[in-house]
Amino acid sequence: MIAPGSVAVIGASDEPTRIGGRPIAYMKEMGFDGPIWPVNPRRDRVQNLPAFPDVAALPGVPDVAIVAVPGAGAEEALTALGARGCRAAIVFTSGYAEVNEAGRVAQDRLVAIARARGMRLLGPNCLGAFNARRAFYPIFSSSFENGWPREALAGRGRVGIASQSGAYGTHLFSAARDRGIATPVLLTTGNEAEVTLGDVIGWMAESPDVEVIAAYAEGVREGPTFLAALELARRAKKPVVMMKVGRSALGAASARSHTASIAGDDAVTAAVLAEFGVHRARTTEELLDVCHAATPRIYPVGNTLGVVTISGGAGVLISDAAEAEGLPMPPMPEAAQTALRGLIPFCNPSNPVDCTAQVFNDMSLVGSFARSMVEDGGYSSVIAFFTQVGASPSIAPQLRAQLRAVRDKHPDRLWALSVLAPPERVAEYEADGFLVFEDPHRAVVALAAQGRFGESFARAEATAVPLPEVTLPARAPDEATAKALLAAAGVPPVPERRARSAADAVAAAEAIGFPAVMKILSPDILHKSEIGGVLLNLEDAVMVQEAYDTLMWRAAERAPDARVEGVLVAQQIRDAVEVALGIVRDPVFGPVAMVGLGGVFIEVLRDVAFRRCPVTVADAEAMIRSLRGFPLLNGARGRPVADVAALAASLSALSAFAVASGERLVSVDVNPVLVLPEGEGAFAADAVIEIVETT
Repeated sequence: MIAPGSVAVIGASDEPTRIGGRPIAYMKEMGFDGPIWPVNPRRDRVQNLPAFPDVAALPGVPDVAIVAVPGAGAEEALTALGARGCRAAIVFTSGYAEVNEAGRVAQDRLVAIARARGMRLLGPNCLGAFNARRAFYPIFSSSFENGWPREALAGRGRVGIASQSGAYGTHLFSAARDRGIATPVLLTTGNEAEVTLGDVIGWMAESPDVEVIAAYAEGVREGPTFLAALELARRAKKPVVMMKVGRSALGAASARSHTASIAGDDAVTAAVLAEFGVHRARTTEELLDVCHAATPRIYPVGNTLGVVTISGGAGVLISDAAEAEGLPMPPMPEAAQTALRGLIPFCNPSNPVDCTAQVFNDMSLVGSFARSMVEDGGYSSVIAFFTQVGASPSIAPQLRAQLRAVRDKHPDRLWALSVLAPPERVAEYEADGFLVFEDPHRAVVALAAQGRFGESFARAEATAVPLPEVTLPARAPDEATAKALLAAAGVPPVPERRARSAADAVAAAEAIGFPAVMKILSPDILHKSEIGGVLLNLEDAVMVQEAYDTLMWRAAERAPDARVEGVLVAQQIRDAVEVALGIVRDPVFGPVAMVGLGGVFIEVLRDVAFRRCPVTVADAEAMIRSLRGFPLLNGARGRPVADVAALAASLSALSAFAVASGERLVSVDVNPVLVLPEGEGAFAADAVIEIVETT
């Protein structure tokens, strides 16, 4: 489809600016070296090429066909192409699933035709693609009137663009071209009736012509393909930089679950991208910055940033940005600081290293400071801030020579310059191997991303998570049954017992120990506290007996249609940290685990972390430690350090339970989990399991 030897254009136009004419004009101009076969029943020649009345009349079987005919003509064209043995089609035609249900049905017919003949189908409603190295331009964008794709600078990586939006995909191409970034390949997927974004990313992950992958996505259609593609790119050490737009909730059907109500498919998608080391760009500018910084193909593990600047203010700005990005800026060694003060007594040689404008009185000082940053400081990434001075004709040539000498000696480091310079001066610095940014904040974001790529590429293969034996009941379980299911899977509950009478409740409390907690036991009352269905601080048998009567009355009064199966009597655990664990089944990515601050605050604070199931214990602990509220578990304000290891084990076990439960499991809420001091465990105090019920 993307590297053919021959191409047919169905609906070919003699006019080079029409949809059916642009691909032919582009390929002729750029020198496509295979036959181009226009199909147009009304013309003998199209753009000075022999034309053919229909597919059957073609002199051979095209490797790929461009379909640029309206309505039912596209279906007829695919049928004819399939009969000839064509293996790939790029369908410009619109009016399918993007319009209405009838269009969706027609689109399904296109897919059926293609699959019956073993034909790959890009589109429909697709702007097209290009492969500049093959001079193959099956696309009707006017972008190329302003310039063709750039060739890569020596030693710089090539960026492939995969986009669900045709117009935005060519916008990215045009912006990259104008920025001087090499983009040899672009594919836009349109309606993704057959070829999806995951297919394209997977192909780019294997293509020798692509070293960095830029993607634009509005949604993910096929989870397994997409995940496989991201893992393929990670193993190939190819960075994926993605703009994922669109934020929406999972829908009203999920509102019964606290976990689902705060997840949203965007939160889950963000977690999936992070899992595979994808950088999620917030703007087009950021996407291009990160791709630009990735083109040297230097992805440091344990990335650190050193800064040499002629402006103390710029150094502060860079430091703030680095802290926000989690990019460490350790200080220069004391001996190196002493040596630099010997060169310029009034410099600030810590990090940022403010060498002041004094260096321009003796340009060799620039080289001395830059050399010390990498040889003494050991930084894997370096930003040099020289503002407009870096473009000055009286300074730039000597500055370039000093910087180039250091960079040539240390080509394994990421070197970024923050200068204000005309395009020709920027091109000189980039030819020397430097990344050039006007805004130093943008440089920090781009360099920090390279370190995260390196960490992802270096990550060891995940260990397998053992799955428990799980048999879900036919109907949604009550709290006690839910906890028993989870306990069998490795999520321990607080000590508790069922009670169907006041006398049973008293006996249970006496066996477990006071103080006790009592809760209504009903599969129909999911959030018991909302009807007063939870009573705390029950200190003796009399209080337990009264509590039983109170709970029965409240259930009858406030939830008259609920099935009440007695009460649950549990040991009351005090001075624990409340954490929430949960599972939500994402429609694209399957079961996803969640951890966050517990109790009633989870939906208010939304301090949560997500990850696809199953989750290893190590990854579970990383999720927990990523929470803003983690200090509450780590001994903040004199509290004892909580049993994070036990909490991580429960989260991992819950994620394995979710996978083993299969597609009938809709969601799980374990809220709160009471986390005791280190070594004393973590226990589920409440649990709700939502399932697809069977008859």
